[in-house]
Amino acid sequence: MAIKLRKSYKFALRSSLVITLLTTILFVVFHMDLGHMDWTYTLLFALISFSICFVVIQVRVERFIYRRIKKIYDDVSLLESSSFSSKPVTTDMKTLTEEIEKFAEGKKIEIDTLKIREEYRKDFLGNVSHELKTPLFTVQGYILTLLDGAMKDKKLREKYLERANKGVERLIYIVKDLDLITKFEAGELKVEREDFDVIELIQNTFDLLEMKAAKKQIALTFDMEYPNPIYVNADREKIQQVISNLLVNSIKYGHSNGTTEVSVENLIKNKVIVRVTDNGVGIPKQHIPRLFERFYRVDQSGSRTEGGSGLGLSIVKHIIEAHEEKIYVESEVGVGSEFSFTLEKSANKVE
Repeated sequence: MAIKLRKSYKFALRSSLVITLLTTILFVVFHMDLGHMDWTYTLLFALISFSICFVVIQVRVERFIYRRIKKIYDDVSLLESSSFSSKPVTTDMKTLTEEIEKFAEGKKIEIDTLKIREEYRKDFLGNVSHELKTPLFTVQGYILTLLDGAMKDKKLREKYLERANKGVERLIYIVKDLDLITKFEAGELKVEREDFDVIELIQNTFDLLEMKAAKKQIALTFDMEYPNPIYVNADREKIQQVISNLLVNSIKYGHSNGTTEVSVENLIKNKVIVRVTDNGVGIPKQHIPRLFERFYRVDQSGSRTEGGSGLGLSIVKHIIEAHEEKIYVESEVGVGSEFSFTLEKSANKVE
């Protein structure tokens, strides 16, 4: 406390000493000229001068500084800075400087974060407009062609209407995926946990995607036989969506006559890890950190040819994080990719 007092009163003490010294010298010179000098009276004069100067300077300076610093605090509090609004006003300049520096650092971080978010927002809006524009223009083109006279040709009419319908289905697919991600981010979609056999779920997903994989001559298989069920505690429907999205991606970017292999391994006592491994084109390392961003494409032309909403991996990440689990990616160009994620084993059926 003594240190704080010395710092606070240092200016007043020094100023008072200087003023007292000067006035006392003048007082002594004046009385020496008059021919009579009383040193006791001079000392008393010096003490009174020092006391008056100290009180006046301290009070005036404190009030002067306080008013201006109070304005700084008030201005800063308008910016809702908890570091300022929650503390009493202080006239100690070192403390004020430290608080302002801390405040400025915090605001710099906020500004940098806002800039990053602004860039992300621009990219996101650009991607959304691009994804929606393609099927919209396609549908519009077919409809305008029909209105221009192609409607009279029955075969052409059916052909264009089917293509227009596919464009509408793509739009619905994109909007549904966007709605799903938005709900996840807003916390509106809850994970409904239940115990189920993940091996059975993977096999069911294989069956659903069998025809899609057959078109590219890609085999969907387990890494080995699983004679016994492996029970996990998770949202069955959403985990099936995760596995389906990962398998669809492996089919899209896999080589003909390739293989997509799924394995389920015990990680620790109450966790398993599901791995989806393919021998497809692979992903360059510089793209891996951004794979789970909405609409992010590694190969723009290739992904457009393959279709899809561009939201599959983003949905996968949201679902896994909603389960409070982790997802990992390993990939090498020309060798293939492996996506893996953890799940909690059923508490009632942990071995």
